[in-house]
Amino acid sequence: MAAAIGIAPDSVQPHFEVKLFNRWSFDEVQVSISFPFIHGSSRLSEISCSDISLADYIGVVPAKHATYVPHTAGRYSVKRFRKSQCPIVERLTNSLMMHGRNNGKKLMAVRIIKHAMEIIHLLTDLNPIQVIVDAVVNSGPREDATRIGSAGVVRRQAVDISPLRRVNQAIYLLTTGAREAAFRNIKTIAECLADELINAAKGSSNSYAIKKKDEIERVAKANR
Repeated sequence: MAAAIGIAPDSVQPHFEVKLFNRWSFDEVQVSISFPFIHGSSRLSEISCSDISLADYIGVVPAKHATYVPHTAGRYSVKRFRKSQCPIVERLTNSLMMHGRNNGKKLMAVRIIKHAMEIIHLLTDLNPIQVIVDAVVNSGPREDATRIGSAGVVRRQAVDISPLRRVNQAIYLLTTGAREAAFRNIKTIAECLADELINAAKGSSNSYAIKKKDEIERVAKANR
């Protein structure tokens, strides 16, 4: 039909790319451990994930996780482990809503994330989604110590951490570091979050999350 009326086939069904905040693309976003940053443009298809163990737990697949805003109203808490299917940017947004006075303020959290991503792009000239993915990959501890025994005799034993817990722990440490840095500080929480994500993505010890991760792994190593 399109050929009969002289219209090019490509113009009949235009391809619309879903971009976060109508700006950041999910194409080529990868889960990877890389220093320095992976260079690329600001599209989600350019985000890479070479850390195989975390690839299934960091939601940046364009076909499944591309959204205009990190507010999908998904029912990710209905079943155990379903939160691993939640887009990683939305999980970071939800983690900002901690402590009683912040509970339920999703729009405020979305606004903070949006401002932080703009700052990250200005400072690094990279896709902020890739920076978030790199920060999560670098901030998740690989080893921890657990308590073994019962009653009076209790000792600590080093154990490996599952991929999902690595992602959970990384998100918690990143947002906690930003929240503590913004407390009684002239800098806004968006600026503090941007600094935390950039430092964590680079593996810098200036990051609260990286320092905590190293501390957790050091304690675990002592209890092997």
